Amino acid sequence: MRPEKKYLVDEVSQHLGKSDYVYLANYERITVEETAELRASLAEHDAEFHVVKNTIFNVAAQAREFPDVSEHLNGPTAIIVGGNNPSGVAKVLGEFFKKKEKVDLKVGIMNDRALSKEEIEVLAKLPGLEVLRAQLLGLLTQPGTSLVRVLNAVPQNVVNVLQAKVRKENGEG
Repeated sequence: MRPEKKYLVDEVSQHLGKSDYVYLANYERITVEETAELRASLAEHDAEFHVVKNTIFNVAAQAREFPDVSEHLNGPTAIIVGGNNPSGVAKVLGEFFKKKEKVDLKVGIMNDRALSKEEIEVLAKLPGLEVLRAQLLGLLTQPGTSLVRVLNAVPQNVVNVLQAKVRKENGEG
């Protein structure tokens, strides 16, 4: 392999190492301004948008033992990688692509599994990582909170009964 191509393969491979996922998109009709807008939106999730040659991506993906997505490597291809919130990035992509009606997802790879366009759209509908963490924390604390309420109710009930008994003995009630 020529040194220039080896350099490009290494560069793409470094990009692929930035996250557990990669989304491939067709960017054919997107303008430079729109690309800058998309990159800014992705940066909020620590994700990046890179234009790559299909052959270079294919070599880098094979070297990393990714699933074969060569059937999707036609036309202009960009990769979206980075960050630790694949559903948040998928949501940004979905909203951007829907708004611009120019760019289209081709395929994705997550944890060494190929994702279809439809699976990425489902992923985009999931709540964000922070929301999922909050929901999990709520589920984990709920049984403990209920147990504390039950344990607290018994002494509270005893106190109420004793107070009522004292009031009755004192003729207050």
